[in-house]
Amino acid sequence: MNYMQVILQNLMSLTFSDVIDIAVVSFLIYQLVKLVRETSSTRIIRGVIILIAAMWLSSILQLTMVNYLFKAVLTWGIVVIAIVFQPELRRILERVGKSKLSTLMIRNDAIPMEESVIREMVHACSEMSWSRTGALIVFERKENLSDIIRTGTVVNADVKDELIRNIFYEGAPLHDGAMIIRDGRIHAAGCVLPLSPNMNLSKELGTRHRAAVGMSEKFDSLSLVVSEETGSISIAIDGKLQRHLVPEQLEEILRAELLVHDLDEERPDMDSSPSFFENLQDKLPGFGRKKK
Repeated sequence: MNYMQVILQNLMSLTFSDVIDIAVVSFLIYQLVKLVRETSSTRIIRGVIILIAAMWLSSILQLTMVNYLFKAVLTWGIVVIAIVFQPELRRILERVGKSKLSTLMIRNDAIPMEESVIREMVHACSEMSWSRTGALIVFERKENLSDIIRTGTVVNADVKDELIRNIFYEGAPLHDGAMIIRDGRIHAAGCVLPLSPNMNLSKELGTRHRAAVGMSEKFDSLSLVVSEETGSISIAIDGKLQRHLVPEQLEEILRAELLVHDLDEERPDMDSSPSFFENLQDKLPGFGRKKK
């Protein structure tokens, strides 16, 4: 009860200035977290946190010289971080200048993948598989792909079967690059992806497949490939490549990996394992195993 009384006393002593103060600090923290999420800078932030923890530990252990070096590195590190995040900081300041406060506070989370998007994607891949039209499609999930998107052309269109096939039609300006699906929309096309350095991949795999595996190794994204030579449909997740999928298997994987369900019982096999791909080992022969 004492704790409750202290809390109530503190709440009763709040003034209008205190409320404004808390709101401003909360807004700044929110913008900082949003900035980190919108960039591929998680490792940088993690390194800064480790550096601060090491500096605090060296101070406790009275390691004078080590603590001095950490302070010097941290001081210059602030300047380095400002340079690294210069485009994002500029974007935030521009948004502050031209947007309303209510717009800034709106959370911009990725919307769930809709049923129609998966249907359009499966139908498009089936048609491209039949016509042997090469395609490389990446679904953005939790990790932001803004750096990859900058290498291509922003499209920002609904996911439609005809549009997907037109973009990957041989001779189209963007057919050689990758398509990025963000928030249930075709966000960009013609993007350049990092190739996988894995030397154990089959020698018969082309650039599209190696790029798909490379993206799944570096990000938590899902990469979808249609082979130009064989028409085979493949999916890469977590560095694993599943090849020769039929449309029914493709739809099953997309639903399990991309759909956001409201009820836990709708996807029981997803909660008991870190990845749906692991459950597919019992359903798809040869999945996740190296071919001899």
